[in-house]
Amino acid sequence: MKEYEILELPNGIRVVHKEVSHTKVVHCGFILDVGSRDESAEELGIAHFWEHMAFKGTANRRAFHILNRLEAVGGELNAYTTKEKVCFYASVLDEHFHKAFDLLTDITFHSTFPEKEILKERNVILEEMAMYHDTTEDAIQDHFDELVFPNHPLGYNILGTSDSIAQFKQEDFLKFVQKNLTSGHLVFSSIGNIPAKVVFEKAKKFLGDIKLTGTPQQRIKPDYYEPVRKIVERRDITQSHSIIGLPAPHFEHPKRLPFFMLVNLLGGPSLNSRLNLSLREKFGLVYSIEANFTPYTDAGQVSFFFATDPASQRRSEALVMKEIRQVKKKKLGPMQLRQVKEQLVGQLAMAEENNMGLMLSMAKGLLDQNKIESLDNIIRGIRAVTAEQLMDAANEFLVEEQFSYLTYQPELEA
Repeated sequence: MKEYEILELPNGIRVVHKEVSHTKVVHCGFILDVGSRDESAEELGIAHFWEHMAFKGTANRRAFHILNRLEAVGGELNAYTTKEKVCFYASVLDEHFHKAFDLLTDITFHSTFPEKEILKERNVILEEMAMYHDTTEDAIQDHFDELVFPNHPLGYNILGTSDSIAQFKQEDFLKFVQKNLTSGHLVFSSIGNIPAKVVFEKAKKFLGDIKLTGTPQQRIKPDYYEPVRKIVERRDITQSHSIIGLPAPHFEHPKRLPFFMLVNLLGGPSLNSRLNLSLREKFGLVYSIEANFTPYTDAGQVSFFFATDPASQRRSEALVMKEIRQVKKKKLGPMQLRQVKEQLVGQLAMAEENNMGLMLSMAKGLLDQNKIESLDNIIRGIRAVTAEQLMDAANEFLVEEQFSYLTYQPELEA
């Protein structure tokens, strides 16, 4: 059985499918190479708003029929927006794959954006904004993005602003969609116990006549960064929430893999990450601490997040920087290096067991790199990384003077 198969239709739409025999569930979706960073100054939030509006009516279906189509047979229909992608996806029993493909095609290419639905959904998004603002972990990350990518689309909130979403009308959505649905910049991806031949036949049926008239947008690379330290007082919290971080390698940077391994060593999901062993296990200062590395097509960001008692904030911050200095000045020994590699290999292998995640990653690989890298190739790359390469990546990108610091702390009593 092939690892995956790809079909490119005459209109430039690519379809990738992986056949797996041990499941009755199909995961499938359209992943579009457009996100909030592709919005103009007058369009802030429209990509995310489009994600919402795709469920509100098409040329063939009303909102209820869209929401009921897959849910009625036990399936799920969902969507998300990031700074570089919009995705419409579904999970259904394989016998209902036809329904899912048909519906996903309809909402992706034939949404009508009814004005009355725009008015209703605008309030929903305002509530979503309020929810994110009230969730400190989300609010501080959005705020930190602004510091790392100042006055750049990567630094803007995906949700937009209350003023920007208040102005959108039907014609704005139609224009944005037409402009951004472009040949070669969208992929239909699926995984399940269905032969590729069947998937490709349905792709020709549903997608063959679609005409894509948009023009690929030229993304602007971030070209300015200056480290800052900022403290924000909030009356709704009792802990200090902190992010420390700076720009990082982009998606195709030759040192991305060693840097990713380094970040995983420092603050990955395992309980034996260096920051968890220090701040939680040794000193008991935090409940959790995490490191996040987000590579984009032409930029990247790494950040370390923790929450602690306000009296322990500066000490916790100092301990984070101590661990960062350690990986910069002390090379890993052979046993340590082997553990770092095997840990990451295991994490990635387990992640590939998640068919939904694998379906999405296949499409992203095609969009971002024009290829799908197999797990075996990734593992070979990990095992080839040297201790010197890890130390080199640490010294090149984790420059202490370039770190920005953002802290949300409880408001002091008057």
